Amino acid sequence: MAYMSFEDLEVWKKGCRLAVKTFQVFDDCKRFSLRDQITRSALSIPSNIAEGCERNSAGDFVRFLNIANGSAAEFRTQLYIAFELKYFNEGTFKEMLIEVKDISAMLFGLIRSIKERTK
Repeated sequence: MAYMSFEDLEVWKKGCRLAVKTFQVFDDCKRFSLRDQITRSALSIPSNIAEGCERNSAGDFVRFLNIANGSAAEFRTQLYIAFELKYFNEGTFKEMLIEVKDISAMLFGLIRSIKERTK
């Protein structure tokens, strides 16, 4: 696999923006366990993209992209719970939900692309 910098990947950039937004939204959250879990899942998305890309192996990259996608699913679950607990308004909820779903779709596309290239 030719070297590609993870910083060039739009999905990584979107993941970083989502992580920053998550830290901002949950900065005042008094429930440590919820704040810790959702910020960790948000951080895990771009972190796994970066780690997989730097492994310089198509198989490893796909594996880490799948882990990132699992973290996105975790994040969505925690987002629904936090919304039900009224930690933010509906606008913030929808914005973050759309963003994480876009990231998941981009991850699926990247995974498919890598698999097709390496057949």
